[in-house]
Order: sequence, then C-alpha cells, then structure tokens
Amino acid sequence: MCSGPAGRRQWVNKIFFCFFRDYALLAPVNVTCSIWDKLTRLAVGLLVMAGVLGIVVWYEPVVQENQRMRVEKFELDRKIDDESKTAKGLDTQLRSFQNPALERTLVERLARERLSYAKPGENVVHFEPPAGGAAR
Repeated sequence: MCSGPAGRRQWVNKIFFCFFRDYALLAPVNVTCSIWDKLTRLAVGLLVMAGVLGIVVWYEPVVQENQRMRVEKFELDRKIDDESKTAKGLDTQLRSFQNPALERTLVERLARERLSYAKPGENVVHFEPPAGGAAR
C-alpha cells in the first residue's frame, strides 16, 4: 500500500468496499504509488526475508542436534527392547530353577547338553563343524 493520506484513503476505501459492496456506498479509488513507496515496500520485503533466513541459519544446528538425538533415542529404545527380552528369558530360566519339580530334570538336561554327560546305556554323539571353517 502507498503511504501518506492518499494511501490511507485507498486502504480505508478497500476495507469499506469489501464490507459494503452490496450497498455500493463506496467505490474503489485508483491511486498510483511513487517510486519511493515501491522501494520502501521492496526494502521491507527484503528485510523480512533476511530475518527469516537469519532465523533458519540460527536454528539449523539446533534442528540437526534434535535429529541426532532422535536417532540416538531410537537406538537406545531398540537396545532396551533387546535387553528386556533377554531379562525376560533369564527370569523364566530362574523361575524354572526355583521349581523343585522341574529342577532335577532341568539340571540333568543342561548337564547332558553342555558337559556331554549321559545316563548309563546312552550314547553321546558330537557333530564337528566342517573342516573348511565356518558352518553353512
């Protein structure tokens, strides 16, 4: 908008024309702006754009830090889930050891698997990995 009395009059006329156009009380006024009015609007527009650019540059490190922390939080949440599953499995094993009815059979099974023990009359078979290195 143009500054000065003519610019204010045009602004007021536009407002009233929008509200009272059905009644046709006021007609829009065509006022030309000077070069200084146009330059002032351009300068204000450039200042606003410079301000927005300054804010973007100012907060860019904060946004990057926030992104890094979100990735770190995701990784930590994944580790917490993994550790919770491990803790649940260990808790189940602990409860099975505390059950007197299952304790003896569980200890026997673990001794047979890990120490290669066998009951009388049983044969223990071991499978060796292939000679080429890692098993497929």
